[in-house]
Amino acid sequence: MDDPLAKPATAHTIEANQGAGALINFDDGSDFERAQKGLIATHETGRIELDGRAVWDTASHDFLRQGKPAPESVHPGLWRQGKLNAVHGLFEVAEGVWQARGYDISNITFMETPNGWLIIDPLTTSSTAEACLNLANETLGERPVHSIIYTHSHLDHFGGILGVTSQEEVDAGNIRIIAPDGFLEEVVRENIIAGPMMARRAHYQFGPLLPTGPHGQVDIGLGQSLPLGASYLIPPTETVYETGTELEIDGLRVIFQNTPDAEAPSEMNFFFPDKNLLCMAENCTHTMHNLYPIRGAQTRDALAWSKYIHEALLLWGKHTDTMFATHHWPRFGKQDVQDFLCLQRDVYRWQHDQTMRLANMGYVPTEIAETLKLPEEFLQESHVQGYYGTVSHNSKAVYTKYLGWYDGNPANLNPLPPVESGKKYVEYMGGISELIEKATKAFEEGDYRWVVQVMNHAVFADPTNSDVRNLQADAFEQLGYQSESGTWRNAYLTAARELRYGSLRIPASMGRQIAHAITIEQLFDMIGVRFDPQKFKKGSVRINWHFADLNEDHVLGIQRSTIYHDPHIKDDTSDAYISSTRKTIAQILGGQSTLEEAIDAGDLTIQDDLEIVRALFGSLEHFMTAPLIEPK
Repeated sequence: MDDPLAKPATAHTIEANQGAGALINFDDGSDFERAQKGLIATHETGRIELDGRAVWDTASHDFLRQGKPAPESVHPGLWRQGKLNAVHGLFEVAEGVWQARGYDISNITFMETPNGWLIIDPLTTSSTAEACLNLANETLGERPVHSIIYTHSHLDHFGGILGVTSQEEVDAGNIRIIAPDGFLEEVVRENIIAGPMMARRAHYQFGPLLPTGPHGQVDIGLGQSLPLGASYLIPPTETVYETGTELEIDGLRVIFQNTPDAEAPSEMNFFFPDKNLLCMAENCTHTMHNLYPIRGAQTRDALAWSKYIHEALLLWGKHTDTMFATHHWPRFGKQDVQDFLCLQRDVYRWQHDQTMRLANMGYVPTEIAETLKLPEEFLQESHVQGYYGTVSHNSKAVYTKYLGWYDGNPANLNPLPPVESGKKYVEYMGGISELIEKATKAFEEGDYRWVVQVMNHAVFADPTNSDVRNLQADAFEQLGYQSESGTWRNAYLTAARELRYGSLRIPASMGRQIAHAITIEQLFDMIGVRFDPQKFKKGSVRINWHFADLNEDHVLGIQRSTIYHDPHIKDDTSDAYISSTRKTIAQILGGQSTLEEAIDAGDLTIQDDLEIVRALFGSLEHFMTAPLIEPK
């Protein structure tokens, strides 16, 4: 259902989308054939629930399945991509290999071996993963799960782990979990160190709170939408450290290629030589990917990414009959696979080389983004179009990878923050009334980018002014309607929605579902980014920590408004002593329990100075979702 406050597409937007549609010259049906090939079953209802609440509902995007042309409020390329991502079910990929697609943003792959299932990437939530495993078992015959591969360190590729196995099964040695080098470290960085702000910005990238429909959320580009459920983590039991590593998984040979700092900081492709089957993880998908996702993350290495694809092509291209990935649909046949890999390789190399060519000529990121357009050679295939990443923000990412956030102009070295600069801009422009009048004229002329830019100053100068908010919201909305990228559309429309209804303000989780699985060093890293020294009045202290479940001793020190960590030691001169378990500390840090409740339950004991420990836990910040389109 569309937002009742949503406005229709303007004449300028209609013209822009009609022009974009005229440029689409790859609509030959081949992608739709690939996306539907091998379909053998669908989920009985398409609705996956948890405690009576929908985690996923295919019906929410039925408007894409009605065979209608792109409406005026949706870019025709994104509409086409949405129709492809709306195809859902259990698909046979190759002999003994199936994928469930369209029940999560990512795919889950089931490989039959003599003693059960090898699963590749157990989705985002346990609810969607369990539903897909049930679909596979009901359709193909029930098999036990014995091995799981995490292709990389993004949440939508491991978060559903409890839907396919349990910690008890892993601890008993019944389940192998294989992941690339650096997996756990990168999971922590993304979901804990930067977790609260990244989750907040993900609301803009993925648009989970937008109504679905032609005036709301249509597609993410990488998949239909995000499932609305909890994610968890079981750490890997085996690590792949280098390219060329070969493992045998229940009689099935797998050769791995490590690809760090490509689509994820920790990622790997792999080849099944006995099946001539190649998995490209998320390094190759049916869209141009992000070199920097707008939710925030480490900038990706476009040059390395391109070279990894080329390496995979050299290693396995001539032998691969079928290639699949952890999003979208497979490619079938040696020539089709090789052509696909070549173009994917080239689009990332082109963005890298041409960005740095212009950077070395003195162009700044905004100028480069405005200058670079995909050459004709890339316009014949849909899988390198900007449905997820864009040339615009990818070129800025390449620049930042080499040269950082500063463009070299000292005027941009230390600018005023948004509220202060907003008030001065409004004053210099003649005040709010004159600014609104000028911006309204620009809106009527279709100059929506400028309206958004200039009204941003007005919003930060006076966020209570409804005329200001509504005008910027209207401009954001039209930019959303014109966006080829699903993430840009979601961001623009989410901004418009929050300007109209108010910014989201709820408590932010900080890795609550995964904190129990991380190392003690990572647990202390989590404490470090929550520590507010202004709230800690005990001076320099050292605290002994004993984790009974791990039989480990650690020291956490505080001095000069900073924490530090001494691993695997016990200090007899410490100021306090804590004995507990990793799970208990994780529950306290995750807000599932309090320090006092843990003490009363006997799950945590303190010796020596109890008040120091209370002061430490009392100094830890409780994050709220921060406004992004108005002052904090």
